[in-house]
Amino acid sequence: MRVKSDERRDAILRAATEIFLDIGYANASMAMISTRIGGSKSTLYGYFKSKEELFAAAMMAVMEEQAQQIVALLDISEPDTRLALCRFGKALLAMLMAPDTVAIMRAAIAEGGNSKLGALLYEQGAAAGWKEMAAYIVHLQERGSLRPADPLVAAAHLKGLLETGFVDPLLFGAEPWFEPDEAVAAAVDAFLKMYGS
Repeated sequence: MRVKSDERRDAILRAATEIFLDIGYANASMAMISTRIGGSKSTLYGYFKSKEELFAAAMMAVMEEQAQQIVALLDISEPDTRLALCRFGKALLAMLMAPDTVAIMRAAIAEGGNSKLGALLYEQGAAAGWKEMAAYIVHLQERGSLRPADPLVAAAHLKGLLETGFVDPLLFGAEPWFEPDEAVAAAVDAFLKMYGS
């Protein structure tokens, strides 16, 4: 019976995610979501006590998945640090430019001011991914590819360099300032000038 329960919960999360991304948290309702999954509101409330709880679960699932995908690209076996960072940067920008990612960032920002939800989403998604990057930077420092420095600060600098000209324009519905390949190459080169050994 647990498998059916988990399958139903996953179906609810998928439907809720689609609706939240399509029309936004404020415009979505539990009735819409229950209609989409073909069940009753009481079934929905059996899994999630409120729309906010459902939104949090749906967004956290998506953000955790995205963070895991990006972290998986941090290949410690790659001896070429520049190549590894460029691969990571290109994948990061591709993810950030995806319409679903932009919609999730907008939804999280919109709701973040109304509750603790925004902070929770950030901690479970982006912050978790960048902490993994800090651990990867420690590995690069230990093998001598990067000079000793605070790895979290270095990760924050890399994040800033990679996202400059992309995240803000995308959140506002504008075009990024640069082509991804050119932006990644410039960001990684600047990062290695600051932190390379």
